[in-house]
Amino acid sequence: MSYKELKRQVYEANMELEHRNLVTYTFGNVSQVDRQQGVVAIKPSGVPYADLKADDIVIVDMNNNIVEGRFNPSSDTKTHTYLYREWGDIGGITHTHSTYATAWAQAQQPIPCYGTTHADYVYGEIPCAPVMSDERIAKDYEDETGAQIVECFATRSPDESPMIIVAGHAPFTWGKDAAKSVYHAVLLEEIAKMAYLTRTLAPSVKPLKQGLVDKHYLRKHGKNAYYGQTSS
Repeated sequence: MSYKELKRQVYEANMELEHRNLVTYTFGNVSQVDRQQGVVAIKPSGVPYADLKADDIVIVDMNNNIVEGRFNPSSDTKTHTYLYREWGDIGGITHTHSTYATAWAQAQQPIPCYGTTHADYVYGEIPCAPVMSDERIAKDYEDETGAQIVECFATRSPDESPMIIVAGHAPFTWGKDAAKSVYHAVLLEEIAKMAYLTRTLAPSVKPLKQGLVDKHYLRKHGKNAYYGQTSS
């Protein structure tokens, strides 16, 4: 893929965040990796969405060196590249500070699976990475954020929950490309909102029974999935 096309796709994914009301001013960023070329396209740091243009998207290598672009890349670039290096199957990453998902992050709580809407897209709870230790903060903060996210999936596939919240910080989502990572960011915000309202209405509510979680997740994912249209 040409750099121009990669930038266009990442620009459009970033603008979709604004269209979906998931960003305010400069909050948030989207990236996409081109593994054949070993580069990542990502939103520039501190550029308001209202001013953003496709040509403003920055190209970096997998070690965070600028390959093409007149701006500095997002301050979260090292988190993105860490995840790309660790998880070879993902192609796009989105980071927002969307209201409900960030509220759960600030409460330092994972998001329980209370209903089938959640189970359709995530198998089990949406994890919450712990508050970072002072030792890790003093190292390379953005790189350590990526490391903490990966550690949360030590016994779980990132495909089962293509999203996470980081305690005291905000959410990250991922997918096969930039557009799919934004799709998951939209879903996360809706799931977080529904979970908040559910907990507010019924503070002692229990997570959804496992049989329903399995049914709803597996009918959309895996070798026996049957949701949607199939080709003849």
